[in-house]
Amino acid sequence: MKYILAIDQGTSSTKSVVFDEEGKVVATGHEILNTQYFDNGYVEQNAAEIIENVRASVRKCLTVCLNSGLQLTDIVACGISNQRETFVLWDKDGHALSPAIVWACKRSVEICKTLIEGGQNDVVKSKTGLIVDPYFSATKLIHFLESRPDLKKKVEAEEVYFGTIDTWLLYHFTGGKAFKTDHTNAHRTLLFNINELVWDQELLHKWGLSSLNLPEVLPSASSFGQLDFAFIDNRFEGVCEIASMIGDSHAATFGEGCFEKGTAKVTMGTGSSIMVNTGKQIANSNHGLLTTICYSTNSGVNYALEGSIVACGSTIEWLKNELNLFENAADTEKMAESIDDNGGVYLIPAFSGLGAPHWQMDRKASIEGLTFGTTKNHIVRAALESIPFQINDVISAVNSDLGFEIQSIAVNGGISKNKFVLTYLVNLLGITLNKLSNADISAYGAACLAGLKIGLFLNIEKIQEINLKNSQQIHPTAKWHPVQMEYEVWKKKIIEYKRNY
Repeated sequence: MKYILAIDQGTSSTKSVVFDEEGKVVATGHEILNTQYFDNGYVEQNAAEIIENVRASVRKCLTVCLNSGLQLTDIVACGISNQRETFVLWDKDGHALSPAIVWACKRSVEICKTLIEGGQNDVVKSKTGLIVDPYFSATKLIHFLESRPDLKKKVEAEEVYFGTIDTWLLYHFTGGKAFKTDHTNAHRTLLFNINELVWDQELLHKWGLSSLNLPEVLPSASSFGQLDFAFIDNRFEGVCEIASMIGDSHAATFGEGCFEKGTAKVTMGTGSSIMVNTGKQIANSNHGLLTTICYSTNSGVNYALEGSIVACGSTIEWLKNELNLFENAADTEKMAESIDDNGGVYLIPAFSGLGAPHWQMDRKASIEGLTFGTTKNHIVRAALESIPFQINDVISAVNSDLGFEIQSIAVNGGISKNKFVLTYLVNLLGITLNKLSNADISAYGAACLAGLKIGLFLNIEKIQEINLKNSQQIHPTAKWHPVQMEYEVWKKKIIEYKRNY
């Protein structure tokens, strides 16, 4: 039996998972990662801490393997999935020159306004498929360099390396020998030309970034370098090929088996990503969605339409950590189910603005409809309902762009464990939801790509066969009308804000 190690470096934690040839989990390791949220909207992580966090996670996982009798030499490949848009700057020796500036950070709102007012949004969209928004790496990079003239001089002297978290990890895994990324991660920086599949020199020049050291871009399933297990722990022996790197949402799309045009998935994690495969051709959106790269192999690139939601699980964490409404996120399911409806309470989770399809980067979060009869259960329920509401906004936009209605969607992510959210979502959408028994879907997607690259999985059909054995379907019930009525109120609140501002 041969095995694949998958490292899923997410916003809130790192999960390391070893899969066997049948896609079954044989060992895991989990390590919580600290994130700093500042009052001014900045969101950062310690770049060096991310490396140590990953090492700790992988160490736990490989220790489980060894204790169960599995030999590390039987791990023949490694796949990496990572939080997207988050980036780090470092020098040739691998020393961080910046914090890890997280995708949710809002430091570049004013820069985005300036770029948009200068007419650059249309140019950016035509080149990258994305829009000018703080969500993406480049605008935060511009802001950071403007605040650090000393670092800007280093960039001009070609002494600064830039990369998303996959590249940051790879650089350290290989001792600086490999400076690479994949199509999906490169694309989310706002610096990658989706039409030509190269770093866009015009945008780099316009934004003063031409002298920045950028990683080589490869398909998601490629030979990126080798991971020496001694880097994880000097007691470990052996090496394995790093055979895939891919953004976490894209990894989940691949792991869910969204290989054909029109197949879609919803990831509900810290944020949420709704992605639908549009095949080998680029599909443009007229309804607030992003054109993105779904995944890529040596046989070519598959594209996608995506709706990115900024606040999903992070809303629930805020209720827990800041308002102390419950002790465990799992408690929210019973709290929401204990009341018949939301009591007219709506939570608009614009903690970092609203993402797709609205893109209201200035909007602040709000709780509306409070009365003396409102309980904490109403607020919790309103928070949970905001997740299906936002997803339905995106799916409606997808259907309009594609010209047909999606018939089923694969769901995954930590919030998909919440039965209230799933029941509400399936009744709101009115279509079947598919859910894999494997909860570590981003890790699984990275493992599948690595397995394809080294020939452990012969083809995509093999992955589909594995998925079919390990999935369940969730169907709508007859009780969907109240859900639809609540959603209509939500839409009015979104439209009213657009009209007023």
